[in-house]
Amino acid sequence: MDKENKAVRCAIYTRKSHEEGLEQDFNSLDAQRESGENYIASQKTRGWICLPERYDDGGFSGGNTNRPALKKLLEDIASGKIDVVVVYKIDRLSRSICDFAELSKTFDKFGASFVAVTQDINTSTSSGRMMLNILVTFAQYEREVIAERIRDKMSASRKKGLWVGGVTPFGYRVLNKHLEIVPEQAEIVKRMFQRYSETASVKQVCDELTDGGIRTRTGKFFNPSMVYRILDNHSYIGKVQYKGEVFPGDHAAIIGQTLWNVVHEILKENTAAENGNSRRQQTSASLRGLLKCGHCDCAMGPTYTGKKGKNYLYYICEKDYKRTRPSCPVRRISGGDIEKLVIEQLQKLFNSQTFIDLTAENGNMSRDSVASAFANLSGFWKELFPAERNRLLKLLIERVTVNEGNIEITIKTEGMKNLMMEMEHEHN
Repeated sequence: MDKENKAVRCAIYTRKSHEEGLEQDFNSLDAQRESGENYIASQKTRGWICLPERYDDGGFSGGNTNRPALKKLLEDIASGKIDVVVVYKIDRLSRSICDFAELSKTFDKFGASFVAVTQDINTSTSSGRMMLNILVTFAQYEREVIAERIRDKMSASRKKGLWVGGVTPFGYRVLNKHLEIVPEQAEIVKRMFQRYSETASVKQVCDELTDGGIRTRTGKFFNPSMVYRILDNHSYIGKVQYKGEVFPGDHAAIIGQTLWNVVHEILKENTAAENGNSRRQQTSASLRGLLKCGHCDCAMGPTYTGKKGKNYLYYICEKDYKRTRPSCPVRRISGGDIEKLVIEQLQKLFNSQTFIDLTAENGNMSRDSVASAFANLSGFWKELFPAERNRLLKLLIERVTVNEGNIEITIKTEGMKNLMMEMEHEHN
């Protein structure tokens, strides 16, 4: 194509890291664009024209390429709509040399050039590309040095117990860069710690808060995740945590150290129980992975509660557990009760004439021996070790669906065959 007749389509890209000032009639993005328009106008004799489309990223860091306007710019370059990308300075496009290298590859792939107005850089020339690489390297170096200084300052402040920003813990407010106690919220925090020390159940604490109409600062009901975060936040004992270390804070505590220790001992025990590493699981969760809530169509997982020195196993509807307001009619069932009910249902199945006939026929055993083997399943069950109970239940049962008024047991056909083979082996 004849160069004299070819229009060079120029797109102006602008960026500002912070949103502050963008509400003004003439802001930083407008100033960058105006500078770009003036530069393009100065290249009119070369056929340069300014495209009307705006590519403005307000409030986006140059440390990565996850920016909406930049993505649109790259899409239009790939579509062949842009010949030259014009920016005020190279760091408006990227502060990362790795990201800039990838952007340069994209520009080259689709035949687009890059121009920095205030730095006299044009990637259509070899000297321009060399200068660009040098400036990008220094821009990244400057960014990394600043980041290191900020991290060092935050680390030093944390170790001195100073508040350095972030999400303000519930129960406090920030006043002159210092955490101050909010009395009404502090009482709620104290209640959480006290009730958890008494019930060892985050879910019960949430239910009590919800029943009392107690909400977060934003008007939401507390859920278990929120309560866990509060119970594990060192701010409430007047300390700060930084990179796994705990330092004395310069703010007042809401919770005493003794109550904190009690709560964290229970949290430790509950975590170990959920992972199967606690003495609490002397009552083994034999139905773990088998129980389903028929109302909410989800799993029912084990949980453990300590009362008067004894540990009790329960199964809870996992969907209802995550709700701020419980609505499942099944909700929570005693581990001992549901296990007893399952064994009773299996006993009825094993004592049925149909089952005895089928087992005897397939196992080449007498009907009397089969009936005798399953005659006292409940007594036999009590003598088994927890691991053997778990194995037999998972061998025989596909799932146990718990509804509001009944349970449904789905038997594994293949599991029954395997049990028959084991019985036949024992018989021989």
